[in-house]
Amino acid sequence: MGMGRARFHGTTAVATLAALLMLAGCGSGGGSDDSGATDTAAEAPAAAPAEAQGGAVEAQGGAGAAADTRVDQRSIIYTGSMRVQVDDVDVAARDAAAAATRAGGFVGGDQRRSSDADAVADLELRVPAPRFYAVVEELAGLGRQERREIGTQDVTEETIDLDARIASQRARVESARRLLAQADSISDLVSIENELARREADLASLEAKKRRLADLTALSTITVTLVGPGVTVADEEDQIGFLVGLKGGWQVFLSSMTILLTVLGAILPWLLVFGVPVGALWWLARRRRRNRQAVPALVAPVGAPPPPGVSAPPPVPGARSAP
Repeated sequence: MGMGRARFHGTTAVATLAALLMLAGCGSGGGSDDSGATDTAAEAPAAAPAEAQGGAVEAQGGAGAAADTRVDQRSIIYTGSMRVQVDDVDVAARDAAAAATRAGGFVGGDQRRSSDADAVADLELRVPAPRFYAVVEELAGLGRQERREIGTQDVTEETIDLDARIASQRARVESARRLLAQADSISDLVSIENELARREADLASLEAKKRRLADLTALSTITVTLVGPGVTVADEEDQIGFLVGLKGGWQVFLSSMTILLTVLGAILPWLLVFGVPVGALWWLARRRRRNRQAVPALVAPVGAPPPPGVSAPPPVPGARSAP
């Protein structure tokens, strides 16, 4: 009996110990799960701001890309004017024309004066808008840049307005054409034809403006003045004073004298053909009139008998003396 009870108590103790160990294991496992859940819950708020920040960065990048796209889609007219002093004007002019051609443009105007050290060349270059600044820098490298002026004009709103007006005008033209097809009288036909012609003229004018804007935005204009090393005089518009006024007045006087001599040379043949004969006739007539006035009148002397055939005048009674 004692041995059975001892075994029973030992088995009970082992079972109780095993149960306690199992409960301890479950508690540690639940604690680890709770800690893992706690860690996960702690990491979730930290990950959420990070994801939100990343999303914000992506949103900002997308907005920036959209803004850049909108800028690229705007209609902007670029114009530039510059003055460069070079050693050889002809060589620099050829290089400037080659730079415009390489960029996909062309030379719109070429004016040159003199061929010595004081030579001047004015070039008007048309280049694509994306290559505008690159060509300007290339032209500045031809010599010593003295002046540079760059301007831009945003015509996006005007372009959009023209597109809307063109679409509306095209609809009006189509409406007039449908009415013209339905006209059943001569008066209606003439009236609708006149209205259709007016609408088509307005549409052509709007389309011409659109083409002009498209040309100005697609091809930028660069006006470059290439001067030789001997050109040191400042621009005339920047000079003021007495000498400048005197020079301008002298030039005006010379121009006026040139015009006067030109007119005189034009009328001189007419004066020789018609003026000389008329002047000679006038001189002869005046001389004959003077000769007539110089002949004295014939007066008979007192007491002389009258000429034959002329009766004597009656005697004049003498004056009576007073009594």
